[in-house]
Amino acid sequence: MNFQQRMKEMKIKKTAFSFLACIFFVALWGCGTLPPPTKEKKEGPKVALVLGGGAARGFAHVGVIRVLEQEKIPIHMIVGTSVGSLIGALYAADPNSLNLEWLAFSIEKEDIFDYTVLSAKMGPVSGERLEKFVQTKVKAKTFEQMKIPFYAVTTDLNTGNTWVFEKGSLAKAVRASCSIPGIFHPVELGGRLYVDGGVTNNLPVDVARAKGADIVIAVSISKNIQNPQISTLVDVILQSIAIMGRELVLYKSRGYDVLIEPNVGDVGLTDFTQKKRLMEAGMQATKQALPKIKKLLEEKS
Repeated sequence: MNFQQRMKEMKIKKTAFSFLACIFFVALWGCGTLPPPTKEKKEGPKVALVLGGGAARGFAHVGVIRVLEQEKIPIHMIVGTSVGSLIGALYAADPNSLNLEWLAFSIEKEDIFDYTVLSAKMGPVSGERLEKFVQTKVKAKTFEQMKIPFYAVTTDLNTGNTWVFEKGSLAKAVRASCSIPGIFHPVELGGRLYVDGGVTNNLPVDVARAKGADIVIAVSISKNIQNPQISTLVDVILQSIAIMGRELVLYKSRGYDVLIEPNVGDVGLTDFTQKKRLMEAGMQATKQALPKIKKLLEEKS
């Protein structure tokens, strides 16, 4: 091999070595500047809001929701019985407390109690007007369209068991959940009759747990059921249901993490003139519960 060939070979080897060295140093530099692995974001606890029954006193639920929203307390599911299902459905379809307040304050007694002789066989109130109210005021027509998962609690009149609606027609399920027996005509679905969820489960904490809730915020509007003005058959039935609902709350509803009990005072079950007072009672009771709610969220996050 002559001198020129040897020099050429050495030049090729030197070039190859330099190229490999560059690759090596680039690799080292790259390794040194790689971002640290990102930690997997841990999901927070699943919070359920459980809204109990109590007829017109349900306007207190609006105040509860307003404060929770203002304080940015997350709500991952809503479970409602009776009027709790009505207020819960309005909010779950459109999670905006100002819109909820506007809708709730537009509800009048005539939107709920549509007395008719034709349906008096199983109740003087048909409930059709309530169903129509939900159909026209709520954008979501089915449970599947709700922005927050929502569950309406009713009672299967044929079996006597609690029945939870979570799919299909929203308006029909809310009507069933609000159908106070003896006053409202039962709702027939699939060959079965359904009435007010408060008959078997007035504060359905157990339903929220069964659906996977980590933290349950329960709102009971059955604390004070005294009613000195009982003068009609409707008053008798409503007061009887209220007494039964309170006992159910005391007996069945253990298992909540936070219990909010707005001071509804002596507001009657059919008194639709005290909306503002009830909403303010809900706000005040929720503000008192906020420290405990925030502590739970911190502990379980």
